[in-house]
Amino acid sequence: MRDTRRPDFRPRTMPSSERYDTIFRPGLFERRVAIVTGGGSGIGRCTAHELAALGARVALIGRKLEKLQAVSNEISQTGEAKGYACDIREEDRVRETVAAVLADFGRIDALVNNAGGQFASPLENISAKGWDTVVRNNLTGGFLVARECYTQHMKAAGDGAIVNIIADMWHGMPGMAHSGAARAGMLNFTETAAFEWAPVRVNAVAPGWIASSGLDHYPPEMAAHLRSLHRHVPLGRLGTESEVSAAICFLLSPAAAFISGSCLRVDGAVPNAKRHQTPQQEKRGAQFDGFHLARKPKVLG
Repeated sequence: MRDTRRPDFRPRTMPSSERYDTIFRPGLFERRVAIVTGGGSGIGRCTAHELAALGARVALIGRKLEKLQAVSNEISQTGEAKGYACDIREEDRVRETVAAVLADFGRIDALVNNAGGQFASPLENISAKGWDTVVRNNLTGGFLVARECYTQHMKAAGDGAIVNIIADMWHGMPGMAHSGAARAGMLNFTETAAFEWAPVRVNAVAPGWIASSGLDHYPPEMAAHLRSLHRHVPLGRLGTESEVSAAICFLLSPAAAFISGSCLRVDGAVPNAKRHQTPQQEKRGAQFDGFHLARKPKVLG
């Protein structure tokens, strides 16, 4: 672990344009080890940066090692991170990867269960293979990683915090029913694990429409729809990766010591807008974006 007294550790003195502009106090997660799945891009990349800026040693898990290495190199300017290639849908590989993180870092204090993915399709056109792929990504994989972090370390340590990233799936998820079902399952898993695994804390964060790199992965025919989403948000805009990361960091922090089994929505009140009502958007809600390396999705350009 880096010594924060050394002159080459510069998160407090670097220009704000070159470091994460977190709202949390310096050293909040010092001497802590955090795993972030799906850490090679989007919300996972942003969260990894913020955790590292707050002193955590970060293990990045994802399928493509080159993407994880790129993020590790970014973080190395101010903190410590290491990438581990792993398909979270494969039980044996998950078990081996969590063991490797423990061998390298000696402990696991936090897990951000962020990895996932889906594709747009009407429910009637989703094949069994497509359904299974999305459910394994968004539900089974998250369960496997959480279970291994708990059984391999957190259970014996009697401490730890897990944040499962789900989605705005309230009132159904038309066009992505497989993902909605999986995310709803992950919320129920969160509530159950919070009871069975206490005193380890288990919570969920449900992002709404976030201006993240994931938007660029949808087919071109969805571009106009994606650019119109802000008109359906009561706060009048899409969210930022930093706003999701801040919610995650809060739930991992000591300030959330009595919060477990809960879900924190980061969605601009979209589920509160009724279908027959149009949000009033004369003014946009204030925005927070502390991620110094954030990039606007091309589809929103």
